Amino acid sequence: MMPNHIGIILDGNRRWAKKHGLSPWEGHREGAKTFEKFINWCLELNIPQISAYVLSTENLNRPKREVNEILRLLKEYLDKLENEKIHLFDKYEVKIRFHGNFKKLPKSLVKIMNRIMRRTEKYDKKILNILIAYGGKYELTKAIKNIAEKILRSGRIRITKKDIEENLLISGDVDLVIRTGGNYRLSNFLLWQTAYAEIYVTKTLWPDFKKRNLIKAIEWFNNVKRNFGK
Repeated sequence: MMPNHIGIILDGNRRWAKKHGLSPWEGHREGAKTFEKFINWCLELNIPQISAYVLSTENLNRPKREVNEILRLLKEYLDKLENEKIHLFDKYEVKIRFHGNFKKLPKSLVKIMNRIMRRTEKYDKKILNILIAYGGKYELTKAIKNIAEKILRSGRIRITKKDIEENLLISGDVDLVIRTGGNYRLSNFLLWQTAYAEIYVTKTLWPDFKKRNLIKAIEWFNNVKRNFGK
């Protein structure tokens, strides 16, 4: 059985670069190639929803040269995605959504993201959430602020689980979180949605991640008894 919603934490680009005697951004470039392959594998396996942690709010505090190179790579990837007339996302009817604090990103990048979202808005068979300049605490803070504004307008002081979920950036619980690079932590990733997710950690660095690693994670998931705290 395939997970309905896979979250992926792409970790290990810089360590991969150091291991191969390269600059950090060369590791990110290899990681971008793996990301493109990973999305293809998930679509081939018919995963309904994918949430990929591409760039966190904390990542933006890295050295300026590295951040600029990451943003340049993102723009290259999105330019390529936008300019392909017939793309894999069209074939599989994938709705692409970008989530994060867009105020922290270059306006040129945000414009491309918005155009891609508009282009794929009509699709509803699969969803790809790309998290850029994202943090789980940012998402929850934004949701609470939206709820507070509604309370002030309505005068109804009542907050339910449904109220929170309706104001989150990403809807739907994550079934399986895959983290590369060997670290056992969520790193501010979808804090609400991963409450009962199964977490699979592999020591494989992200640029070295292969389809067989994805299959292994899904097989592991299928052997876990999920009781959701009951």
